Amino acid sequence: MATELAAEGAAANAPTASEYIIHHLGHLSSRHQDKIIDFSIINMDTIFWSVAMGIIGCALMWMAARRATSGVPGRFQAAVEIIVEMVEDQSKAIIHGDRRFIAPLALTVFVWVLLMNAMDFLPVDMFAALFRLAGLGEPHHRAVPTADLNGTLGMALGVFALMIYYNLKIKGAGGFIHELFCAPFGAHPLLWIPNLGLNIIEFVAKTVSLGMRLFGNMYAGELIFLLIALLGSTATWWGFGMHVFAGTIWAIFHILIVVLQAFIFMMLTLVYIGQAHEGH
Repeated sequence: MATELAAEGAAANAPTASEYIIHHLGHLSSRHQDKIIDFSIINMDTIFWSVAMGIIGCALMWMAARRATSGVPGRFQAAVEIIVEMVEDQSKAIIHGDRRFIAPLALTVFVWVLLMNAMDFLPVDMFAALFRLAGLGEPHHRAVPTADLNGTLGMALGVFALMIYYNLKIKGAGGFIHELFCAPFGAHPLLWIPNLGLNIIEFVAKTVSLGMRLFGNMYAGELIFLLIALLGSTATWWGFGMHVFAGTIWAIFHILIVVLQAFIFMMLTLVYIGQAHEGH
């Protein structure tokens, strides 16, 4: 009798599907967000996992460089060499100039974004179970930094800063200002304001779309994993079977999304920096 009452109490206190999703999509933040935009709030889970994946990425590249041999490479070395050659070929085709910093930058971006995206393969309830075992309750926590708009826009702002830097480095301050006011319509004084407005819109659109594209794809993938997890919570063989089947199919398909989004972010970074090397 006591067992039945406990089971009924647990079922009564179980979150609804909406509450479950909302909880898993919440961040471990410095404080509760009351406004749509509040730059004083820090999503600590995004920062932690971004830094952690960056450290792991650097460690993997360091291990590959340390263990590299001139003979027949192992699987790990071969995989790293394929990635390095792919990034080198893309940077060579896009950047017509000094690539000593840009090619390693593109490699860093690809590996870093790939590892952050790959956090989406962890079970959605894994961290909640670990927090309960540690006696910490069930705080909000998200382990996919690229599913946080703050994280992706932060990286996009870094690319924006590089665009401005290379525009100034390649064209000089005078050449860059001249391009802002005189391209693409011409150098007539009446066209200065339209030219400047169009160029500002172009820079803003590049930055926002770069961050939004990565965020949108990873956020949608995370949400689908949560919906699939809810299938497994049903007490029916059909729900559990669909949970296993749909989860397996989506995980396989998501591998392509994880790699593709890292590749796209890296390619757009190269393209935007490459455009800074060229004049209108």
